[in-house]
Amino acid sequence: MHFLLNNLGAVTDWRNDETWSAEQIRTQANGMAAELSRRGVGRGSKVITWHGGDGRFFADMFAIWQVGACTVALNPNTTSAELETIAEFVDPAAIIDRTDTRIPEALATMAVASESIQPGSTPSPAAGSHLDDDALILFTSGTTGTPKGVLHTFRSLLARVALNQAYIPRAQRMRTLCVLPTHFGHGLIGNCLTVLLDGQDLYLAPASNLDVPASLGAIIDQYQINFMSSVPTLWKRVIRNAPSPSGGTLKRVHVGSAPLSADLWVEIGEWAGTDQVFNMYGITETANWLSGVSLSEQTAADGLIGTMWGGTIAVRDAAGNIAARGEGELLVQSPSLMKGYFQLPEKTEEVMRNSWFHTGDIGRIGDDGMAYLTGRERYVINRGGLKVHPEDVDMLLERHEIVDEACAFAIPHETEGETVGVALALKPGAHFDEVQIRRWCAERLSREKTPVQWFVVDDVPKTDRGKINRDTVAAHCLAGKG
Repeated sequence: MHFLLNNLGAVTDWRNDETWSAEQIRTQANGMAAELSRRGVGRGSKVITWHGGDGRFFADMFAIWQVGACTVALNPNTTSAELETIAEFVDPAAIIDRTDTRIPEALATMAVASESIQPGSTPSPAAGSHLDDDALILFTSGTTGTPKGVLHTFRSLLARVALNQAYIPRAQRMRTLCVLPTHFGHGLIGNCLTVLLDGQDLYLAPASNLDVPASLGAIIDQYQINFMSSVPTLWKRVIRNAPSPSGGTLKRVHVGSAPLSADLWVEIGEWAGTDQVFNMYGITETANWLSGVSLSEQTAADGLIGTMWGGTIAVRDAAGNIAARGEGELLVQSPSLMKGYFQLPEKTEEVMRNSWFHTGDIGRIGDDGMAYLTGRERYVINRGGLKVHPEDVDMLLERHEIVDEACAFAIPHETEGETVGVALALKPGAHFDEVQIRRWCAERLSREKTPVQWFVVDDVPKTDRGKINRDTVAAHCLAGKG
């Protein structure tokens, strides 16, 4: 099974202003598909891509799909040692890299240098391929231990892309900007494949390049961007440092992959000059977006994630009851649900039970059907039997005039079990006064939610996806690096 490439858009890389036309992507994909077929790669094979973020990456991914194989999309910054761990786990038939990449000697026979491939003609479709064949593996953790790879089929990817295209009017996504990495679902599926496979143009400006947040308005104007999606942490930097776009072309903005505060949501709308700013909810296991709501539909509220984009959402309360309204763990049913965690059946069974996917996210669904995201179940702080959602603490503290970013986490405590610690990144020129901020919190937070330990940091550590990992932040602070 392969995606049809007769209606592709072009891909432009902001870093060098290089454009890959639809025809160039097709011919590169055809050439790579021929090389993979020559090597015996076909249905059931796994192929690692060890590069990303440009037109060549998409061509190579399409080539893998043309021969009926499964793409294993790795972070290009994955180390050689991590690559060996992944390769041992996946057993790939080939590894596509760039000519300047050093493949470990043990994997050299699998290496295919992308630049060395000659353009080719359209190959025959993979024989006997099926919609439920493996199509994509995205790793969410474990490149040094047991890897945890989310496995999607062609069916789940096509379902998600089709739903995205149905819910986002075509006129609002003619020219799309991706500032996210292309090796995880939000960037790859939501921001890129949704538009690229519908004949629309894609522009890549990775926010890992520090010039991008400060230049975002200018980039939007330069390419007359209509649509983009990113994470809350990027928007905090953009609003502080970047002038707004002036061309009036930006029609729609998605924000996702982490809880969005009402204040930041409104600020993004003001910066972007549109009320078509959507707070989105989605996870890698469901091939990105599941639900969303815009400022034009609802008044901004902390954690508001709207209604489902295809599928069903419910809550499971503390007693294990599943209902369409109420509070508890969010459960979903979606046609874009993953096949499972690659080679980890026990972990798959933990989250996929009785036709429901258990997200591990805590939230509520109101009588109007609107869903709200409260936090992650694994990060709930149990302070003397009282449950504290760290996201609540983050959003409250980020309303303080000196706080640029906050990240709360659990600290073990002898008598209370756990107490609340928090990492704070301050606004430029701000001075931290613990007595003053404790007094401010006392007026707004209950005792169990009020932080006991405070850590002032230059910057709250992020993953390569721009997301906060509370375990990493806690380790960073408690090791005395605050």
